Amino acid sequence: MTRLVYFAWVRERIGKGEEEIELPSSVVNVADLLNHLKGLGEEYEMALQYPDVIRVAIDQEHVEHDEPIAGAKEIGIFPPMTGG
Repeated sequence: MTRLVYFAWVRERIGKGEEEIELPSSVVNVADLLNHLKGLGEEYEMALQYPDVIRVAIDQEHVEHDEPIAGAKEIGIFPPMTGG
């Protein structure tokens, strides 16, 4: 099981702050994960419709979308950060 934590408007659109899911073996990196999540329902599709702007952290460390997710204890999914 992989623990996913959603932040800001990603959380609002999906409708939950976190969940534990079993990922298929075909999901090997962050891009695969985002693609898989988009197939879980309309709320995920809406939240992740522009995957290029989604930021991801594995075990609290920001990573690129080609980063492998094997062994991750927690994956955080964020909208783009804004300045201020």
